[in-house]
Amino acid sequence: DEDGFYMFGDAMKLIDPDDPEKGMLFDGRLSENFKLSTGTWVSVGTLRTDVIATAAPVFQDLIVCGHDRDYLGVLAWPEIAGCRNVSGLGADADVRTLIGDPKVGAHVAKTLSAFNKIAGASSRRIKRVILMAEPAQIDADEITDKGYINQRAARERRADLVHELYTDPPSDRVIEID
Repeated sequence: DEDGFYMFGDAMKLIDPDDPEKGMLFDGRLSENFKLSTGTWVSVGTLRTDVIATAAPVFQDLIVCGHDRDYLGVLAWPEIAGCRNVSGLGADADVRTLIGDPKVGAHVAKTLSAFNKIAGASSRRIKRVILMAEPAQIDADEITDKGYINQRAARERRADLVHELYTDPPSDRVIEID
């Protein structure tokens, strides 16, 4: 920056706020974070991993949406084996059949509803989800060199799905969360 510091874009937090000499821990990427319309910051990195773990085994990865919106939504890539397990459908079921299966949708709604009850602030509560059939595309910059999802690029490339996530009334593909 103008003061000679290297800006690497990572957010850090102190290991012990009372003793800064103990060092810092990685706490997400600054470029991923955004504000809801209320002005509340969303820490995308932490939220992303928490939501994937909560919805196990059906999410492989996801895009957190909600920049300048009233609430958070998620565009998620399915974990195919997990969706097969939850749905009970056989190995011949294709991705679109799996992500449209009512048992998969019910699993997402149930697990994320439980997550929302303990999530706290609006910056951690998920209101809507769309499961995506098309994988992330490295050629479209949706995947970084390190193999992570480029949240901004993925949201921009999938703007039509982001729009669908926030359209009222919601489409049949939108899973609404309590």
